[in-house]
Amino acid sequence: MPAFTVPINQSNINLDTSGVAGFFGGDEAISAMATVHLYRGRRWLGWYNSPGSYIVAKKFGQLANSRFWDGLFPGPNLTPAEVFGLDGKHGPRYWGIFSGTDMHAGHLAYLVVQKTKEVEELVIMGGRETIPLTVTIIDIGDVILKHSDQAPVMSIHHALLAAIPITINLATCVLCAASGDYLAFALILLGVISGGTSCFIIGSAQLDFLAGVKEPSPGTPPADGLLLMRNDVVIVRGAEKDVNPITKGRFVLRMDGGPEYRRVGLCSLLLLAQFLLQLLFIPQASSFGQIMFISSVAASWTYNSFLSSLEQEKIQADILWKALGNPRLLKFGLKNRAAQAVFACLVLGDGIERPSVDFKPKKVLQRFISNDTRVWNVWRDKVAEQLENNKEEKSFNLSSKDLQGFRNHEKALLESLLRNALDAYNGYQKQVHMIRDNKYISEKEVSRSDFVIQSRV
Repeated sequence: MPAFTVPINQSNINLDTSGVAGFFGGDEAISAMATVHLYRGRRWLGWYNSPGSYIVAKKFGQLANSRFWDGLFPGPNLTPAEVFGLDGKHGPRYWGIFSGTDMHAGHLAYLVVQKTKEVEELVIMGGRETIPLTVTIIDIGDVILKHSDQAPVMSIHHALLAAIPITINLATCVLCAASGDYLAFALILLGVISGGTSCFIIGSAQLDFLAGVKEPSPGTPPADGLLLMRNDVVIVRGAEKDVNPITKGRFVLRMDGGPEYRRVGLCSLLLLAQFLLQLLFIPQASSFGQIMFISSVAASWTYNSFLSSLEQEKIQADILWKALGNPRLLKFGLKNRAAQAVFACLVLGDGIERPSVDFKPKKVLQRFISNDTRVWNVWRDKVAEQLENNKEEKSFNLSSKDLQGFRNHEKALLESLLRNALDAYNGYQKQVHMIRDNKYISEKEVSRSDFVIQSRV
């Protein structure tokens, strides 16, 4: 069949699109590739001429681990989960009030903190305001997820939009061939093949969920504790086996060919070859061929930008929440540090018979406010004394004997701090029924359509 004539090819215009071939859109391409394990079937949908092949090759080529690959793609040899942003974030500090565990939590605890930021405060407690603070309560029930289970991933409907760039790329290939510009046809097809092959091989990894501890020891105390940030606190309540996924768990990618990951290295080499060939030969194509090449790259970049906008951390948090059984979040606003400490102490001590050998309110208060001054020491002693007794009514007033030796400004400060404690207690009493009924979202309240268990398709 004779090639059709394109008038623009008769001109001397050269668009010089070689720079587009490997550098433009690299960050978006990396973000898009990082979603390949979060959507079911996404690995089948990479057949388009993605820009930024050089940047992508350098990024994921570091996963290949041997002397040859390290020379070709220098950089740290991270784990697959770290390379794709599924691990590596530093979480908040976790302190178990019964177990005594004190540790920096990892990536999944970081996701929990990000999830709490999406929730609006149900109630803002009264009292003197110094700085806005929050306490978020998460009750973890019987987590069915076992150690090394597959993580639930998002359904395919978001990724199906890949049909648009795939169709445009195939159309540009056909038009280039029909116009007789087989060089542009071959270069666009090379991008389609290298992108699709890389997406398929890299996306073949299975996203699993490591619970941290396979089976806690018999008799392990509850893992109720605090995730401590600068201004905000997350209280997690539940059995050790149920809280472990948050404090000690992580995502892991089961990728064949480890630890060398030669196939990933070959994919990166193919992307590097795509970059070099397009860099050298696209300027030799006809003007029409160059326009078709730009069109394919533009469509691919638009789709990559869409995938980048989907917020991977939010998707990861949603996957984690599904795995935990969709626990409900209760978030309360406090106006000062003293009120926050007392409120958290009341929540953690709810249902515990007093006095308790394991639960020490003063230690909790000390964790929040470690100031070693006479005023704060007396405040902690008085508040802890009231929280440890079983009386319904609490009195945070000091007698004249208690205030002996204090100067006027110290008395004023102490009385102000005790009023803050009283405000927190009164606020807690008003919300106690809601806090105790913080069960799990029922099946009717949770939309399950966006989540599936990944199968090896």
